[in-house]
Amino acid sequence: MLRIISKNQIKFHLTIEEQIENVREACRKADAIVIGAGAGLSNAAGLSYAGKRFDDNFKDFIYKYGMTDMYTAGFYPFETQEEKWAYWSRHILMNRYSAPVGKVYTDLLKLVKNKDHFVITTNVDHQFYKAGFDSERIWAVQGDYGKIQCARGCHNKLYDNEEMVKSMVRNQHNCKIPGDIVPRCPVCHGNMEVNIRKDMFFVQDDKWYRSEERYYEFLNQIENSNVVFMELGVGYNTPSIIRFPFEKYTCNLDNAQLIRINMSSPEVPVKIRERSISIGDDIGNIIPRLID
Repeated sequence: MLRIISKNQIKFHLTIEEQIENVREACRKADAIVIGAGAGLSNAAGLSYAGKRFDDNFKDFIYKYGMTDMYTAGFYPFETQEEKWAYWSRHILMNRYSAPVGKVYTDLLKLVKNKDHFVITTNVDHQFYKAGFDSERIWAVQGDYGKIQCARGCHNKLYDNEEMVKSMVRNQHNCKIPGDIVPRCPVCHGNMEVNIRKDMFFVQDDKWYRSEERYYEFLNQIENSNVVFMELGVGYNTPSIIRFPFEKYTCNLDNAQLIRINMSSPEVPVKIRERSISIGDDIGNIIPRLID
């Protein structure tokens, strides 16, 4: 096991400006940059799932169901499909269709656009695509708010939901939508679900597998290059997707360096400390300052 350096042990003798300059220099020297993005990046872009943004837009759901934030509300055991889709349509509209592209995403693209790069993300809000990243260089592992699937995964196909979601939001009343616009699986005629990974029935379609293949091909191509693994806003919710692999790659590849920017979990393993830059600060404050 890799022993972990705690937040209090990270090189605090460096000023934030010195840390930022070290990140700049690492990016300048890199032949390739692999971006790993978690919820903290979208939170820095303004897509907060709690606080005022949630309270202002879900007052009726908060009153009726006692909801406290959008993340935990996503697991609420609604009794009917009419209630479930009333909530989810508003959630998806806010976080997928109505949300503008966050400046931190467009700044990140400016930082890496002239470098060979690839994105792996657990975020499902489409922000990388909106910001202009090449869709052939993105692997959204956990799904997409813009797609729905059979709730039981009876077939391997996803369906666009934009018009459906907007209709549901227009027509909901008292935290319900009309029964006649509840989506049904076109194959088994059962319930439909948002295409996000939350159970064993999550559908990985052909596009998902092609993205996975391109990601690992990219890693194979750059294994002898100067590569920066830039991890942004990734905690311990699903560490086996980005956090732990990035640590492993940094440990195993001779010319790899890890950049970890995270408000709450910036710690790094001792074994890769000398090849890591760890910043426990707001991503939204750091990324703009990295651009030359």
